[in-house]
Amino acid sequence: MKRRDFGHRPGCAVEATLDLIDGKWKGVILFHLQSGTQRFGELRKRMPGITQRMLTKQLRALEDDNLVIRKVYAEVPPRVEYTLSEVGESLRPVIDTLKAWGERHQARLSCAGTADIGAPHRAA
Repeated sequence: MKRRDFGHRPGCAVEATLDLIDGKWKGVILFHLQSGTQRFGELRKRMPGITQRMLTKQLRALEDDNLVIRKVYAEVPPRVEYTLSEVGESLRPVIDTLKAWGERHQARLSCAGTADIGAPHRAA
């Protein structure tokens, strides 16, 4: 996947990082691969909301960005395993921080009424 040129403007490092892990699934895939090498089917079971097509697409994008290593074994049936690359491993603190933040705010994020989401809170 071709990456955008973020130049040297303020915030460009944040933009570049978010561009690598953008979307609903890339961060989740990276999180699951932190526990070690996994096969496609194992990843799919850990993420029941993702389609096979989307998982394939996201894994390819992560591989193109050198965050994930794909290893194909020449056997029947073919076996494919995914593991974090060295660069992918370097995102571990970022993914762990996102997880911790989500755990701290999970109740508010998942239990809030839809009318409250995005609405500013006003003092009475």
